[in-house]
Amino acid sequence: MLQDDKSKQFLIKLAQTKMPYGKYQGRYMIDLPEFYVVWYRNKGFPKGQIGEMLATVYELKMNGLENLVRNIQKAFPR
Repeated sequence: MLQDDKSKQFLIKLAQTKMPYGKYQGRYMIDLPEFYVVWYRNKGFPKGQIGEMLATVYELKMNGLENLVRNIQKAFPR
């Protein structure tokens, strides 16, 4: 049960987090262009939470699940 709660909290934080640096600084992570996220995957995701978030965004985009995060954004606006 604890793992489920951590996953939910992570997705909520992902939905509310904006890219902190780079060309797309200030854009919500889920709204990063797919080619940019794929580039990061090929280059190697950074260490830490931003890297975890980028890896999650990659998986969501590859599986067509971006709306999952967009619905969380609506439910938990920042």
